[in-house]
Amino acid sequence: MKRAPSRKLAQAVALGRIGIGTFAVLAPGPATRPWIGPVANRSDVQLLARVTGGRDLALGIGSLVALVNETSDARAWVLASGGADLVDMVATLAYFSRLPRWTRWGILASTFGAAACSLVAASGLGDTKHPSTDPSSTIG
Repeated sequence: MKRAPSRKLAQAVALGRIGIGTFAVLAPGPATRPWIGPVANRSDVQLLARVTGGRDLALGIGSLVALVNETSDARAWVLASGGADLVDMVATLAYFSRLPRWTRWGILASTFGAAACSLVAASGLGDTKHPSTDPSSTIG
């Protein structure tokens, strides 16, 4: 994938992650009910939903800032985000038979899709160098 489409794809995934993370932090029950069902109303589950939402919010913001500023760590941020989605996908598969029947396929598809999009986007980003941090760009 070429760099411009990769950057746009990575930005779209980052914005989605920011949205989902914010939703999980602010409304953990409704945010996680499709994934885990009625146990989403328990306070201990909501604590974990908020923690996970905070992770997604941080990964999304970090990715977006790195992508917008075209810093050299943009690819690493996108790969880390994809790695988190990959863990979500494996965990979803591990508990698949115990997840709500009406949503489990959609949840699995979304975790797989987010991981795949991040990994495809990262492969097209390459090593971006920000001019102010790239020593080879200085004239001396």
